[in-house]
Amino acid sequence: YRLRSGALASRFAAYAKDALVPALGRAGLAPIGAWSVAMGPDSPTLHLLLPHPDPASVVTLDARLEADAEYRKAAASSLVLPPADAPFLSCDSSLHAAVATMPGIEKPTGAAAGKDRLFELRTYRSATEAASRRKIEMFEAGGELALFRRVGLNTVFFGRDLVGPGLPSLTYMVVFADADAREKAWAAFREHPEWVKMRDDPRFADTVSNIDSSLLRPTDYSQI
Repeated sequence: YRLRSGALASRFAAYAKDALVPALGRAGLAPIGAWSVAMGPDSPTLHLLLPHPDPASVVTLDARLEADAEYRKAAASSLVLPPADAPFLSCDSSLHAAVATMPGIEKPTGAAAGKDRLFELRTYRSATEAASRRKIEMFEAGGELALFRRVGLNTVFFGRDLVGPGLPSLTYMVVFADADAREKAWAAFREHPEWVKMRDDPRFADTVSNIDSSLLRPTDYSQI
């Protein structure tokens, strides 16, 4: 959700915290992630991560929210806003399919679950579908995701992008205890001999044409 600093952002945060996120939980979606942008484009922006158990959950979510009387009551002041005073500037939505080696969301643990935790959202865009499939293979069978875990790149989710801008692409999120931990983890990854071997493997050449990256801070109502 793209917002505007000041009253609009504050009002939408209250709506998300008091009405939307609780209703999503009643609809069976959990855990819900909610982040503001610490470094990246279009700040202020609120990022929400909604984990659906199946495609039917995606299709029916709007109807389930509409049928939730508790949600309609808590969200009443936002739902009746006129176009001249809309609740947000715009909303972009994307749909990601989990991969076999990471079928769900992994909540931060240990130091990465502390109050200073920092999240990084990354999207890798490829020139062709074949190149994107090979990059996903690199993460899974090639061992890149496994190496992430060993060097402190704690993965929250990893998905093949089904709907969204700039396809074909994949998106994942990693979390760190703080900014220093992020620098150390990425340095350890870049210098690791297993990564150097993967990077130089001809099978995985030219798989990524562009990378989008944002640093995010969790809101006080984020469940991740």
